[in-house]
Amino acid sequence: MSETLFLTPGDPGWDDARLAWNLTVDQHPAAVALPGSVEDVVSAVRYARAHGLRVAAQGTGHNAGPLGSLAGTILVKTAAMRQVSIDPGAQTARAEAGAIWRDVVEAAAKHGLAALAGTSPDVGVVGYTIGGGISWLGRAYGLAANNVTAIEMVTADGRLVRADARTETDLFWALRGGGGSFGVVTAIELRLFPVTEVYAGQLWWPADLAPQVLQAWRELTQGDLPDEFTSAARLANFPQVPALPENLRGRSFVVVFVSHLGSPAGADALLAPLRALRPVTDTIQTIPADGLGHLHMDPEQPTGSVSDSLMVASLPAEAIETFVRTAGPEADTPPVWAELLRIGGEMKRARPASGALAAIDADYQLSAGGPAPTPQAVPAVERDVAAVLAAMRPWAARQMYLNLADTSRDPASFWAPEAYDRLRRIKAEVDPDDLIRSNHPVPPKQGR
Repeated sequence: MSETLFLTPGDPGWDDARLAWNLTVDQHPAAVALPGSVEDVVSAVRYARAHGLRVAAQGTGHNAGPLGSLAGTILVKTAAMRQVSIDPGAQTARAEAGAIWRDVVEAAAKHGLAALAGTSPDVGVVGYTIGGGISWLGRAYGLAANNVTAIEMVTADGRLVRADARTETDLFWALRGGGGSFGVVTAIELRLFPVTEVYAGQLWWPADLAPQVLQAWRELTQGDLPDEFTSAARLANFPQVPALPENLRGRSFVVVFVSHLGSPAGADALLAPLRALRPVTDTIQTIPADGLGHLHMDPEQPTGSVSDSLMVASLPAEAIETFVRTAGPEADTPPVWAELLRIGGEMKRARPASGALAAIDADYQLSAGGPAPTPQAVPAVERDVAAVLAAMRPWAARQMYLNLADTSRDPASFWAPEAYDRLRRIKAEVDPDDLIRSNHPVPPKQGR
């Protein structure tokens, strides 16, 4: 392996190379590989095998926490591999392993197409997609993982393979929602959709209206909701810090996010009960589809933060009361933000051609988190987040969701039992020595 590819502790640039996007995660691998090509990835994997090391691939490191100790592991950082190409006729995109969603979304928009991107434009395309991929467009078009047409990857024995519906079919199934335990992905091909505009934006209220607003939002999202309509509701408790605008500093709000692919009039009819509660801010309007990456207000640069999530099977009125009590401003120590996202639509419908995560068997996703700019701040934010998730656990779904699980979980909780068993058998076939590591690992199945 070339010296330019391989960094070890003490080398110039080592501390920058080992950073994850989430700056609270302090990664200490045995070495960092910085590939610029597929051949470099092959070299890194073969080097690891020859020297008794393991391999963990990382595009951005948004969900790096569950990786744990990287002792004895080469961290393959693919950030330099960012080439994206669009096939307008086939309505597909091919993205290399280091591409982030901004790369794909902007390239696709030039052809009047949209991708099933995440809420943040700087999340890595590969990690997000092979872990499932919940998009603002997902209720209409399904999980990103189930809109993959091909994946190129380097296996644990150093082979470059292409997995699609006709070749390496077991791997193709496993990589669509099964996570990163099966090899180092070097490129991914995705379906795009002819979407140029969406009716989207936010509604804001002071947090003292949270009980009424969130109950109205619950009723809206449990009604006859078209697949084209996606919404989330957030309790936001802004800290008293000078970096924030004065109108937010030290205040709490309830915010409803909306993304609608249908007519504005159709969305306005659905939103009438919420608007009757007189939001202080209403930004919902027709926007270019590539503007959806800014709707959620996610940070777009590496930062220190703590978050975690829970999938919710049902959301009765009592659950909303609990959510407000534990995540709103009246809580003893509320997190900076806590949010509920309505799932459903195509994301909840398993199709015969789906991959390992055929569908999400839950109605809502609950997430909570906050900034942790110093290591000393981490325990308090972890406590606040855990308190919200624990309070909402009575309504938890059996199946969790890999991408937003920022703490280690039982891997069996991410998939249906038969899918998890098949994933373990495929892992045993392609990587029996468990050379490939991932943040939520699938262990190889032992025996027959």
